[in-house]
Formats: sequence, structure tokens, C-alpha cells
Amino acid sequence: MPSPRVTVVLPAKDAAPFLDTTLTTLARQFDDLRDVKLVAIDDGSRDGTGEAMRRHAAHLPHAEVIVNPQPVGLASARNQGLARVDTDLYCFLDGDDWMAPLRLQTLADAMEHLGCDFVRTDHITVTETRRQLVRAPYPWRNIACPPRDGILPSTEVTMVDYPYAWAGMMHRRLIDDGVAEFPEGLFTAEDRPWIWNLHLSTSSFAVVDAPALLYRRGVSTSLTQVHDRRQLDFVPAFAQALEIVTADRDADRFLPKLVTTILAVSAHHLNRSMSMPWDVRRDLRRGVRDLLRPVPRATLELCLDGTSQRRRRLLAPYVRRAA
Repeated sequence: MPSPRVTVVLPAKDAAPFLDTTLTTLARQFDDLRDVKLVAIDDGSRDGTGEAMRRHAAHLPHAEVIVNPQPVGLASARNQGLARVDTDLYCFLDGDDWMAPLRLQTLADAMEHLGCDFVRTDHITVTETRRQLVRAPYPWRNIACPPRDGILPSTEVTMVDYPYAWAGMMHRRLIDDGVAEFPEGLFTAEDRPWIWNLHLSTSSFAVVDAPALLYRRGVSTSLTQVHDRRQLDFVPAFAQALEIVTADRDADRFLPKLVTTILAVSAHHLNRSMSMPWDVRRDLRRGVRDLLRPVPRATLELCLDGTSQRRRRLLAPYVRRAA
């Protein structure tokens, strides 16, 4: 039997209502089903997620299902899948999303033609019946570029603000070089240090046009919709991103960009903190202060001055305490 071209890593928890759509579209990604390998991870689900994975895997020439008795989180589940990648190319897919036909074949062809370490694509958000195109924030299309060119300027949305692991495809040399994994144990924001590592540690990338990936928004089980302690994972996630950037040869250039992002994300969580339990709200405030503490005072103040007046009022006390 011919070897597959692409491994698809699909972790999911309690995604049974959506998996039939997700996995049906996976079977339409190549002219030859033997070109795709599925590694599905049932991350401690309490519904029919595992059954749906096994049912669809039975119809694929290359597929395996991993079952975690207890949830380990999206980051660790993705790493479980990475350990089973034995193809030159791989990608990620979430259990509540789906793909237009031949998306993965198009991406695999682009990877092989351009010789990139990774490619990125636009995506479509789906909120009930409304769909909206979200473009990858990079002006050049279908040409290989240095990944560092996708980081700046600090004042604009750039490729490091587009961290979605499922919005592209990667070459397995990222695994071999030790830049593919996610921070273990994180349930949210795991893709923030991951995307910075990708752009600082690889040689080439491209934003390419491809059939759409459709990303569901507003799903009640999504961690973006909850207000519990798992939301605080952005603190250790960005702490790791800070370590990555400050150790880089271009730290002086890129640190203001990362700090600007940290301030924006911190403000977002602080704005919604009144919906959190009091102890989570307390730990959020401590976490923001501790996250900002290692940042040089001049950089913090420069980035704070560049934010909106409302955000400055909200964040100024944390900047002062961190300093």
C-alpha cells in the first residue's frame, strides 16, 4: 500500500455533535484516500467522541485513535499526535471544524512546490448561519518568504497574531528540529508560544490560497466560551513566548511586538473578569502582574503608550505594580 502524504492530527473532547461533519470532509481531501493518515485523540470525552472517531477511522486506509481516560488538554493531546507523525507533511484539525474538498491536497502540493517549512492560509468563521472570511495578515501570497518578515510592525496585526494551528500545514523537519511541540498541559493559548517559535526558528514560510477551512465560533463547549481557571493559561503561555523572544538574536526588535500583544490579551481577560469566580479573578490579576514583571520598564511604558486610552486606564496599575 502506498505511504500517505499527510498526517492529520485531530484532538477532540466532547465533540460528538460535530465529528461526523469534520471526518466526512476529511475523507474528501485527496483523490486517493491512501494519501491521508488520521491520528485522532479522544481527550477524556464523556460523549460519543471516541465512537465517532473509530467509526470513521475504519473507513480510512491509514488511521489510529488514541484514548485519554482523563483530559490532558489541547497542547498535550496535539503533542501525542505529533509523536505519531511518520509522513513528510502534517497538519492539525479541531473536532468542531471542517474543510472544503481537496484543501489538504492543495496545501501538500504547495508545500512540495515551494519547499517551505510551513504554509498558512485564510479561514472562514461560522457563527450559526453567518460566515466571514478571515484573511491571514500577510501581503504576499504563494511565494516563499523568511518567517521573521511576518512578525512586524508592532502596531499592526501580523502573522504572530494569527496563531491558529489548524490554519496551514507543516513539514516534519519542524518535529526533527524540536520546534513543533506545544507547551505541555495548557488548555488555552497553547498556540501563542508555538507561533512565535515557528516564526523565529524556521527558514521559510508562505501564505497560500487553498480551499477553505471552516471554523465554528460560539460553540458552548469551546474554551473560548467559558470563564473558569483554564482561561488563565494565557499567563504561562505568554511567559514561555517571552522566554523565546528574549533569548532570540533579534530580541530588541521583536520584544515590543510581543509585549503589545500581551497587553491586548491581558486587557481582554481583565475586561471580562467580572464574569469569573472571585478566586479566578484574583489569580488573573496576580498573573497579569507577574507576567509583566520581567519586561523592561521602558518597553512596558512604550507599549502601554501605544494602546487606546481605555486600555491604558485598565492596564496602568498592573504596569506600575510590575515595575
